[in-house]
Amino acid sequence: MLSAAGHGLDPLLDAAAHGKAAFGPVTRFDVAARRTTRAALLPDHLLPDHLPLDGPLPLAGIVLDAIGQACRRAALTGAQAAALPVLLAVHSDERTGATTRAVAAGTAARWGAPGVTRVYTGACVAAATAVADAAVLVATGRHERVLVAAGHLVEPGVFAVFDAGRALARDGELRPFSAGRTGTLLADAAAAVLIEAAPAAERRGAAVLARLAGWGRAGDAHHVCRPEPDGHGLSRAIRSALARAGAAPAEVGYVNANGTGSTLADLAEARALHRVFGPHTAELPVSSSKSVHGHALEASALLELAVTIGSLGTGLLPVNAGALGPDPEIGLGLVLDGPHTARPRYALSLNSAFGGANTALLLAAA
Repeated sequence: MLSAAGHGLDPLLDAAAHGKAAFGPVTRFDVAARRTTRAALLPDHLLPDHLPLDGPLPLAGIVLDAIGQACRRAALTGAQAAALPVLLAVHSDERTGATTRAVAAGTAARWGAPGVTRVYTGACVAAATAVADAAVLVATGRHERVLVAAGHLVEPGVFAVFDAGRALARDGELRPFSAGRTGTLLADAAAAVLIEAAPAAERRGAAVLARLAGWGRAGDAHHVCRPEPDGHGLSRAIRSALARAGAAPAEVGYVNANGTGSTLADLAEARALHRVFGPHTAELPVSSSKSVHGHALEASALLELAVTIGSLGTGLLPVNAGALGPDPEIGLGLVLDGPHTARPRYALSLNSAFGGANTALLLAAA
């Protein structure tokens, strides 16, 4: 992965465990007329040189970097990658086709993979939807392994739309579930993860990072952009993931929440968690890693899944950074100080998107 914290997963895990937010001034384009002027941007040295940021190749470049990291860490051979499906989550715009072709060409040239099999543009659940589809492809025996990749770069058009819609935090800080929260902050990111059948990974001696125990998806179709106030759709997605894994709510020991910093969305998500976890909610550690790495839109779910996987490995939970004080309507057991040590049996990574789409990915430690 690549994020505003740096290259690879380790720098981001360190930032998340200590609550070190990666937001700074936007210098990539002019934001003088915007209400908000901050985002979580990749360090300049991680971007391809001499390429315009409004073209497809910089995004393809960072996605290919992430894919390379994943393939090397998974120790894939050329023969194993030759039939590897690649599911790609990116923003839908006039450059999507060119970005997809560049990623496909790069994976074919460097790893021998046949190219991008599917493209996901479903807003903030795009990457989580791709992970769920990859899990189905593996669990049903159609493929031994599937690569999921995602990328997002903060650009003037999307930034302007979010700013005009008053979705961005006016004070320049992303404060999920906190009193005084005023919105989200956008982010650059690229991430890739290999999902593989356990017997196949065992045969080749692969290092297993975590087990994808369950996944769930549900829609509420309440409003084009406002969340369903009581979190019914998200609660159904969580219950579906738990049922698929045969896990009880009380066995979940950490939730990496969607937590965008939106007043309405955070409250709806909190209500969904109370609906599922009941009296266990108050003692359930919850945080939103977006408070550290920002909101990378279509790539966000994969970024957050990677952070959750890494946290299971290190035993250090991400801090819910930026909190000013408790919101009495939220009532969650937020991780407010770190490093916070825990070894949960199961961890959830949650995402919601405009239009009422909701996803839940349930992870178990390796």
